[in-house]
Amino acid sequence: MFDEPKPRSRPARVWGAKELPIAVLAIVSITVYLVLRYAAGYEQGEARWVLDIALILGGGPLVIDLGWNLVRGRFGSDLLAGISIVTALLLDEHLAGVLVVLMLSGGEALEAWAVGNASSALRALAARVPSAAHIKRDGRIEDVPIGEVLVGDLIVVMPHEVAPVDGIVVEGRGSMDESFLTGEPYTMSKAPGADVISGAVNGEHALTIEATRPAADSRYARIMKVMRETEQRKPRMRRMGDTLGAWYTPLAVSIALAAWLVSGDPVRFLAVLVVATPCPLLIAIPTAIIGAISLAAKRGIIIKDPSTLETIDTCRTIIFDKTGTLTYGRPSITEIVVFNGMTRERLLSLVGSLERYSKHPLAEALVAEANRSGAGRFEPAEVSERPGQGLRGVVDGREVRVTGRGKVADAVRARLPEAQGGLECVVLVGGELAAVVRFRDELRKDSAAFIRHLTKRHHFKKVMLVSGDREVEVRALAAKVGITDIHAGKQPEEKVAIVRAESEKARTCFVGDGINDAPALALATVGIAFGKASDITTEAAGVVVMDNALEKVDEFLHISARLRKIALQSAVGGMALSVVGMGFAAAGYLSPVAGAITQELIDVLAVANALRMSFRPKSLTDIDGA
Repeated sequence: MFDEPKPRSRPARVWGAKELPIAVLAIVSITVYLVLRYAAGYEQGEARWVLDIALILGGGPLVIDLGWNLVRGRFGSDLLAGISIVTALLLDEHLAGVLVVLMLSGGEALEAWAVGNASSALRALAARVPSAAHIKRDGRIEDVPIGEVLVGDLIVVMPHEVAPVDGIVVEGRGSMDESFLTGEPYTMSKAPGADVISGAVNGEHALTIEATRPAADSRYARIMKVMRETEQRKPRMRRMGDTLGAWYTPLAVSIALAAWLVSGDPVRFLAVLVVATPCPLLIAIPTAIIGAISLAAKRGIIIKDPSTLETIDTCRTIIFDKTGTLTYGRPSITEIVVFNGMTRERLLSLVGSLERYSKHPLAEALVAEANRSGAGRFEPAEVSERPGQGLRGVVDGREVRVTGRGKVADAVRARLPEAQGGLECVVLVGGELAAVVRFRDELRKDSAAFIRHLTKRHHFKKVMLVSGDREVEVRALAAKVGITDIHAGKQPEEKVAIVRAESEKARTCFVGDGINDAPALALATVGIAFGKASDITTEAAGVVVMDNALEKVDEFLHISARLRKIALQSAVGGMALSVVGMGFAAAGYLSPVAGAITQELIDVLAVANALRMSFRPKSLTDIDGA
C-alpha cells in the first residue's frame, strides 16, 4: 500500500565506503615505492609502477567524481586536490600525486565516518505496516493485500501482529502497544468499541476489528504522506568547509598560476597546489564534528544529523511544543467538582474503570487517582473514543461519557463552573452532569529562565509556542514562561504549515516530543526531539535529547557554538599556514613532494586543535546567568 520511500537527491559529494580502501591503497603504494626505491635500490622509473596503480585505481575514481560534480556546477574545497592529481600526472610527479590521493581520500573517509548513514524516517514508518490483512468473511479468514481492505471489513489482528488499518474492536479483549504514536512506554487496553490505530502492535490476544478507513486514508498513511513531503522540502545547508573553500580555492589557483607565469616552471604550479590542498577543511572540520558528537553523546544528547551542529547557530526562530517540552507531560488532578449527588468515590470508580481503555493524556491521571482512592473497578460493557468527541462507555449498567465542555449540550454547559487555566474534562453519567475534573501539567522549573536565555544568549529573535491543547490552557502557560506568540488547538498538519511559513522568513528550530511533532521536526531547519520512547520522532529529528531536560538543549547550543569556534580556528589557521607555504612553493623553495610533507605537518597542527572539541569544558550551560 505504501510506496517505497524515495531516496533524497545525491548531494555534491556522497563518498564514504570507497574512500577508505583508496586511502589504504595509497599508503601501501607509497610504502612499497619507498622500499623499492631506497631499500632495494630500484631506479625511480623502475619503482614508479607501484605509484601508477594507486593513481589509476585510487586517483582515477576521485578525479572522475570531482569532474562529474564540476560539470553539474557542484564543487567545493576539494577541487584543488583534483587539479593537483591531474597536474602531477601531466608533470610526471607521481609520488606527489599519490600523496594528494592519500590526503583527499583519507579526509573524505574520516568525514563519512563522522556523518554516518542515519536511517530514514520514512523507512522506519513503512517497516511497521504489514502488506496483507486477515479478513473474516463468511466465517472464514483469508489474507488480502492491504490496499484491498474496505470500510466495514472485519479484520483479525493476531497476537503480536501490527494493525494494518484504523478500526474499532468488535470482538476480543487485550492490549496494544501504541507507543510509536503516543510516545508513552506502556500498552493500551482494548475492548469492544475501543479504537485501534494502524501501526499499533497487538498483545497476546487476537482481536477482531472493523475497518473505519481504507488503508490509504488511515492516520498512519497520512503521517507517511506528511513525512514524505517534509523530507522532500527540507532545505540542504552548505557545509562550513565549502563556504570557506569558495574563496580559498580561487586564491590558491591564482597564486599557482602566477608562480608558473613568473618562473616559467610548471612544477611550481603543482607545488603550490599540493601545499594548498585544503586538508584543514577536509579533515580538521570533520574531526571537530566527531569530537562534538562524542561530547554531546556523553551528555545524553544524540546528534543524528551532524549538519545541525553547524546550522543551529544560524536559526533565528525557535518553536516549542507545549506538553512534554515546556511541561513535564505528566498531568495531575487538582480538583474534582461533583454534581447531582454523585460521590467522589462513585465517580472515580466509574471513570477509572472506563479510562483504562483510553489513550488520552489525562487517562493515566484519572486511573491513578481511582487506584489511590481505592475505588471499585468494573469491566465496561462498551467502549468508544471518537476523535475530538471524548470517551464513552457503559460501566456498571450506566452510560458514562468523558469529554470537553465544548462537546456537551447547552443545558449542561450552562451549569458548568467558569473555565480556568489548565486542563479539564466533563463527566456525564446517564446523560446528566456528574463532575468536572481539573488537571495541571506542571511547568518545568527552568522553562521561564530558559526562554529568556534564548534571546539573550543564543541570538534567537522569535520564540513561538505551538500546541494542540485548548487556547485558555496554552495562554496560561505562555504567560508564565514569557512567550507571546502562541498557536493553540493545532493538528500535526497545521503545525507543519506554521513551521513551513516561519522557515520561509528565517531558519527555524522546532523542539517537541511525540509522533504528532515528527513532521514539524523533519521540516524545521533543526529538529530537537525530547525522549527516546517514540522511534518515529527520533528518526525525524536531527537531535535527540535523552534526558528530557531543557538544560540539555542549552548544552547542545553551547556545544554547537564551541564547535564553530574550534573548527574555524583549525580551518582558518590551517589555511593561513598553507598560504605561507604556497608563498615558499611559488618562490621555488618547496618541491611538490616537500610541499605535500609540509601540508601534512599543517594537517597535524589543525587536527590537534580540532581534537580539543572532544574534551568537556568547565561548563556547558549558563541558564542561571540569563
